[in-house]
Formats: sequence, structure tokens, C-alpha cells
Amino acid sequence: MTTPPMTDAADAAASAPHLADSHDLIRVHGARENNLKDVSVEIPKRRLTVFTGVSGSGKSSLVFDTVAAESQRLINETYSAFVQGFMPTLARPDVDVLDGLTTAIIVDQQRMGADPRSTVGTATDANAMLRILFSRLGEPHIGSPKAYSFNVASISGAGAVTVQRAGQTVKERREFSITGGMCPRCEGRGSVTDIDLTQLFDESKSLSEGALTVPGYKAGGWNHRLYTESGLYDPDTPIRAFTKRQLQDFLYREPTRMKIAGINMTYEGLVPRIQKSMLAKDREAMQPHIREFVDRAVTFTTCPDCAGTRLSEAARSSKIGGISIADACAMQISDLAEWVRGLAEPSVGPLLTALGDTLDSFVEIGLGYLSLDRPAGTLSGGEAQRVKMIRHLGSSLTDVTYVFDEPTIGLHPHDIRRMNDLLLRLRDKGNTVLVVEHKPEAIAIADHVVDLGPGAGTAGGTVCFEGTVEQLRASGTLTGRHLDDRARLKETVRKPAGALEIRGASTHNLRDVDVDIPLGVLTVVTGVAGSGKSSLVHGSIPAGENVVSVDQSPIRGSRRSNPATYTGLLEPIRKAFAKANGVKPALFSANSEGACSNCNGAGVVYTDLAMMAGVATTCEECEGKRFEASVLEYHLGGRDISEVLAMSVTEAGEFFGAGEARTPAAHRILTHMADVGLGYLTLGQPLTTLSGGERQRLKLATHMSDKGGIYVLDEPTTGLHLADVEQLLGLLDRLVEAGKSVIVIEHHQAVMAHADWIIDLGPGAGHDGGRVVFEGTPADLVAARSTLTGEHLADYVGT
Repeated sequence: MTTPPMTDAADAAASAPHLADSHDLIRVHGARENNLKDVSVEIPKRRLTVFTGVSGSGKSSLVFDTVAAESQRLINETYSAFVQGFMPTLARPDVDVLDGLTTAIIVDQQRMGADPRSTVGTATDANAMLRILFSRLGEPHIGSPKAYSFNVASISGAGAVTVQRAGQTVKERREFSITGGMCPRCEGRGSVTDIDLTQLFDESKSLSEGALTVPGYKAGGWNHRLYTESGLYDPDTPIRAFTKRQLQDFLYREPTRMKIAGINMTYEGLVPRIQKSMLAKDREAMQPHIREFVDRAVTFTTCPDCAGTRLSEAARSSKIGGISIADACAMQISDLAEWVRGLAEPSVGPLLTALGDTLDSFVEIGLGYLSLDRPAGTLSGGEAQRVKMIRHLGSSLTDVTYVFDEPTIGLHPHDIRRMNDLLLRLRDKGNTVLVVEHKPEAIAIADHVVDLGPGAGTAGGTVCFEGTVEQLRASGTLTGRHLDDRARLKETVRKPAGALEIRGASTHNLRDVDVDIPLGVLTVVTGVAGSGKSSLVHGSIPAGENVVSVDQSPIRGSRRSNPATYTGLLEPIRKAFAKANGVKPALFSANSEGACSNCNGAGVVYTDLAMMAGVATTCEECEGKRFEASVLEYHLGGRDISEVLAMSVTEAGEFFGAGEARTPAAHRILTHMADVGLGYLTLGQPLTTLSGGERQRLKLATHMSDKGGIYVLDEPTTGLHLADVEQLLGLLDRLVEAGKSVIVIEHHQAVMAHADWIIDLGPGAGHDGGRVVFEGTPADLVAARSTLTGEHLADYVGT
């Protein structure tokens, strides 16, 4: 009897794939976050998958709110309950099965904190490394890295401390001092505020006559009574008649505890009180009327002591080869990288290598034109996203899921190629790369495409296609049909009705630019990222009486905010309901008198479970409608207020456009929302559920009725699907035909091709840009092919 050879069995076992290698898919089954309708999809690992679809189709809901959110939640659960108590609590996404997840790193477009002390350097750790470098090599030596930090103040003190020693209590005198690099005058902000006192009060009136003109300081309110009943001066005397002492107490007195109107309160001079309550906040987070007051009453000037560097004199005096840390931070990053490479100091070799690699990453990712002292809040969404990418470029981690939200935003076609190379490099290291994207150039590099739709909002939320880019082209889906769309150059362009003259523009990197922007036509300002487009337009055409500026700053809002409240639409709707039913308008607000008493108008009741994810259950009293039952008995046109808020913009436009519910003011706002492509949104949908592109278009809709003659739009194609770009071009044409002058900062070739006039800045970024390299019609730009933009536009239109 012969036994089979053992080698055959061994070879078979060796050739069989290892069980660990079989987990090559991320499986999603039954996803229902936001508008997703039981979506099931299998995403290949270690590949680049692009998610496409019209804005609002559910891409972000699937990628960010389902896959990435569950990955982060599971990682948080690996920590102890004590540590989880300090972390944000994340609810499990509404999904049946999520299998095969890996650690997710999210690189989104959230703007970086607008804290005045946050800069590009502090946000990327480049400043931390520079401070260590100067503390080791700087001459004269002034102290530890803290001595070079504009976030650390110099402090010294002395006092007695009680120490237990050998069973006895002994008192000892101790002294301490911390040498920080903060400029004492501006406290590390780089600018000082100067308050115009004439905007705070009318000196010809007394306090009793209403001299105070600060928002929130109306007669009868506590802010007003604090001053009228302080007893430090006569409230019936005009302010101009105050003695020197009384004026000092009124404006600048230090906080003092005293009894005012029989209540113990802290009295403080008007100026420091306003500085603490209003000026300490981020300008964008202020309510509109407060922001308007601050813009009127406060001027921000460069700090005279530190010349805007934020650093103390000692920190500026310590130098390496004649360069101080302030000089280093003010350099363009590409120049700073060269300077660091030129430092041959073996004692700090590892530090120089790490710092050089970080700075080279800036250059590689197309941000070499920035400087480390650039305030983080001034970065665009695209720039902020690329700054966040820097810490991941040199990472040795593999088998990680990287999630990107439209990484090509704010990028010139020339820069998109570079971004594509970076995404492919991340994939080739063995990572899973998930990208939400609209640009055909970025979709083209995908290994796998998932197309969501077919429409937006309730008309979306299903997977229309999965497969390769070539299969997408032949699929017949909305994305597939429009993937090869190319706008044609206009045969004739409009003639300008005049010109807006800009002379000697020198904001940021602009080099004494003289340019005439034609009026009465569609003008596109373009150029590579960092060439000076925003500096030219926003720096030379300030938003004023005749200028409507729609920039990229995000709109803020809680889950109580919705399109109806943000656009001001709810106001005419509430008045129409009140008039039709003979009651107060406040009853028809879920944030006021009409709110359900059980859930306070939220529609859901939250149960906090400490470090576990909180539970939100639909309110049993109002069944999620947010209003008291008595309010829902009032009708307009046969609908109650909760039914109106559940309508889509298109449906509401018809409802308020004719018949019993006809309300011209509401219909006008709804028309503007439909014009910018938001007809599918429901009026009561929380702002927190809107995508970045939807928020920007909602902002544009609110400005459509502004009376300005010049509209300045900053990249309005952000977040727009290929099929929606045509609708945007129609909107821009309608604005021009209505007699407006439209100036658009844009990289999208379809908008360039549709323009009447193009101003191209460059030729490069940072100090290699800042000049006008072309002015003329799109046809002339294509024919000349003299600039990077000209070459890419010629390729796009196929000439």
C-alpha cells in the first residue's frame, strides 16, 4: 500500500489564500442616514473609490455620516469609560450592517478655527518645531521654546507655600517666572482695537434720554440700568457735561462689586465691558446686528509695538544667521524650506529633517505660497483641507481609510493633476481612499465609482451605479451622461457698459496691479491657487451699498435652524398665518410661543447617557411636528404650519404663488432658492443636514434680492454636479440681463468659457504671482495659449 506524497498537500495549503487576506471589502447594508434609502454597497479596500451624484443625493451621508462616523465611534469605544467621558459622543449611524471597516482619517472642508491666535504654523506643528530650533540655535539665547511663542505670556510671581516635612508644617518662600514670547501690547493677536466712542453714545444726551447706542443697551434693560443706577454720576446730565472723573468711571472703571437696584452686581466701564462681551467673539459667529455695530464702531490696526508679528521684543531679537523667528514665519513657505535646508547644524539634525519635510509637504501640495504667520481663519475651504492633508503625506501608516470631501475645490486645472498624484500615492501605500467629488478630472483616476441619485433630497438616496469610469460613461445615469460635457465658447460676447477701475492694488502678494473690470457683463477672474484672485477682488471691491459679495465663509446654524429661518422666509409665512387666523405671529415659531412644551420645539427628546451615545426619540406629544397641538388647528390655504415646513421649495413656491395662501414676499424668496438649484430642499430641514455646496447656494439665494448693482461671487460651482453647472450659468446670465455686473472668482472651465471677459492672474503662486497675465475674451485666451489657464481652457473646449 502506497501513501500519497505529503508535498502535494503542503503545496495546496501554501497556494490557498490566507483567511486574513479575504477581508478586502467594506460592506454597507441598509444605510438610512439622512436621505439614504436602505443603501447597500461594497467598497473595495486599498483602492481609490470616488462617490459622485448631484448635490444633495446622499454622498456625504454615505461616506462621512455612515462609514467614517462608525469607524470613529468604534475607535472611541476602545478607550476606557473615563477617557470616553472627555470625548465627543457619537451615535451609531442608522445602518443594519457595517463590516470590514478600517481606521478612518477624515480630511474635510471645515474651515479652520478663526481664533485670532491660530495660524498656519500653529495648525500644522511647523511653529512648534521652529520654536525648538530657535531655543537651541538663536543668539542671544533667551530661554525655552515658550520664549518664542506668541501664545505664552511672560509671568513672574512670589509667595509663601506650605510644605509637610519630617512630620512638621513648614512655610517657605518660593519664586517663579515664565518667559513667554507674547507681545504684551496686543496679547499675541498682532492687531489692536480702537473703539470709536461716538458710535457708543450720543454725548449731547443724558443716559436717561437714551444716550447709549450699543445693541442690547436699551432703556429699561439690565445693561442700561447698570449705568443709570450705579450712583457714580447723574443719569440726567448730558454725557458731554460729565467731569473727568465721572467720564473715567463711565467708560473705563475696573470691575467693582456694588449694589445696583437692590441687587449685588459687578459694575464695569462701558469700553472694557464691550471688549469682553462682543470683541472677544469670532466676527462670523456674531449675530448680524452685532456684527454691523462692531464693523461700524471698531477699527483693527496693526500693533505698533510688534508690527503685527505678535511677538515680544526679546523673541524678535534672538536670531539665527540674521533671521528672527518672526522673519522666518513671514517668509513664503517655499523660501523658508530653502533656508532650513541651508542650516548645517548636526546638533539639531533630526529636527531640521522633520521641519524640512513638513515645509516640503506644503510646497508639494501646492501651498508653498502661504506663510506660517497667515491666520488660519483666512484660508479658503480648499486650502484648509490641503493644510490638514500635510500631516498625513509622510505618514508610515498603511491600511487606513482616508476620506476626502471634494479635494479639488479651489484648485486650478493645473493644480488638480498634482492633487490626483497625491491621492494615488496614498492609495499605492496600501490605503483605502474614499473621495466625494464632482470634477471629471478627479473622477477619471478612480478604480471604482459609486454614483448616487437619481435626484437630490427625497428624490435621491439610492445607488444608481457601481463600477469603473468607463462603465459609468456608458451607464446612462445623470453623471454618466454629463461626464464628457464640454461648454463651448460664446460666439458673441456682451459689450461692457463701463468699467470699474482698480489702481495700484497691493493686498497680500499683488504687485501694484492696475486693471479695469468691465461692468454690465460676466467677468471671470481666474489663475492658479495663490495667484492673488481673492486679494484683487475682495481687497479692491469692498462689499458696500452697491456691491453684493458672496464669499466662501460657511453659514452657521444649529439643528433648530433651517432654510426657512436662515433665508428670512419664515417671517412672511408666520405673518400670513397670523393674519388669516387673527392671532399673534409668535405662535407659528417653534423657537417661540408656538413650541411644543414637551420637547421645546426640537421635535425630539434627547436622553444624555454620559460617555455612551445619547438617544434622541421623537417627541410623543407633538409627534415630531415641533408645535403645540392648539397651533396646528390654525390653517392657511388648508395647511397647518408643520405641513408647510414639510413642503419642498418647489411645492411651497406653487402654494404661496397663487390662491388663498398667496404671499408675494414668501414667493419671491422661494423663487430665488429654486433659481440656485435648491428646489428639492424641504423648508424645515435642519441646516446641519445640508452639504457644503447646498449651504453656499442657500447663502447666494439670500443675496439674490439685495439691491446691489455689482455681484461678486467666490467659486459658486463649489459642490455643484456637472448637470447643475448649466443651471448656474443660466442664473449668472439672468443676473447680467437684469442689469447687474457679475464678477466671478472661478476655476471651472465651463464658467470661463461662458464669460464675456477674463482676467487671468499669475503666472505662479505667492511671490511668483500677483500680476495680471491676460485680459480679454475667452476666445482670445484660447487662441493665445499664453498662460496656464489658456492652455487648459483650450484643451477643455477642444481647440
